[in-house]
Amino acid sequence: MVTSIIRRLIQALFVIVAMTIIVFIGVNVIGNPVDILINPDANQAERALVIAHYGLDQPLWKQYLLFLQGLLHGDFGNSFVYGRPALGLILERLPATLELAITALVIALLFGLPLGLYAGLYPNRISSKLIMSGSILGFSLPTFWVGLMLIMVFSVELGWLPTNGRGPTQELLGAQWSFLTADGIRHLLLPAFNLALFKTSLILRLTRAGVQEVLPQDYVKFARAKGLRERRIISVHVLKNLMIPVVTIIGLEFGSLIAFSVVTESIFAWPGMGKLIIDSINLLDRPVIVAYLMMMVLLFVVLNFIIDISYTLLDPRVRLEGKA
Repeated sequence: MVTSIIRRLIQALFVIVAMTIIVFIGVNVIGNPVDILINPDANQAERALVIAHYGLDQPLWKQYLLFLQGLLHGDFGNSFVYGRPALGLILERLPATLELAITALVIALLFGLPLGLYAGLYPNRISSKLIMSGSILGFSLPTFWVGLMLIMVFSVELGWLPTNGRGPTQELLGAQWSFLTADGIRHLLLPAFNLALFKTSLILRLTRAGVQEVLPQDYVKFARAKGLRERRIISVHVLKNLMIPVVTIIGLEFGSLIAFSVVTESIFAWPGMGKLIIDSINLLDRPVIVAYLMMMVLLFVVLNFIIDISYTLLDPRVRLEGKA
């Protein structure tokens, strides 16, 4: 197992290095920030001074080496717009996005796993068919449209929940969290449900497919032949074996919830990283864009590493293959 962990760590390192090249080249292709940073009435000398100040006059290879040097020290440079460290701006918005993503994932698990298990165990019931039909809507409906409908129904018509913002927060572990206040939870519900809709349908259908794949297996038939209770068969033999693909999806989808919550944060004016990155792209704020992208790369690499380790704990066959 130790050899497998070391091998995966080396692979992760190569992935991060490759992504630094892709991110750096991609960000340097999307326009010239000088056009936004400098007043159009500025003369050539003023333009040259600003360009030299931000290091944009250096050749690309030298800019990349300086970029790598900054990464090793956790320095992504100062934001062109805010004049503050880009990493600090991202970390300020991280708790809001993290809170939204975790809440959405919990909602997806609470609804997706039991509904998918029920639909897999009783596929011919009308209720199971209705559940699967509803999951198709979760895949098909656009996130922005669902968000607008949620606002119109629960905020405008019924007046139950607020339309936007994060609400009051309380400090915990050095960060501000809205789930610690009653009004903060009210602000959190609509964007979290909107973000969780697609993930709920995904986990539901994956769980149903896993149940139908596991039930015909010989070990399930043998457990029933021994006279084990149905609840024990489901909890021990069925759930444990279908958790491997579910763990994969949960890990990857949690990363996507954080990385791609841009639409939801924009609709509900949620002050997270997604809204910040949209503003930074519009203003060509390269340091913030690079800091965000590299944080997402690191997030997905860490999640994939955790998933690989989880495989070895959930499935003994993976451990045996590693020893072989």
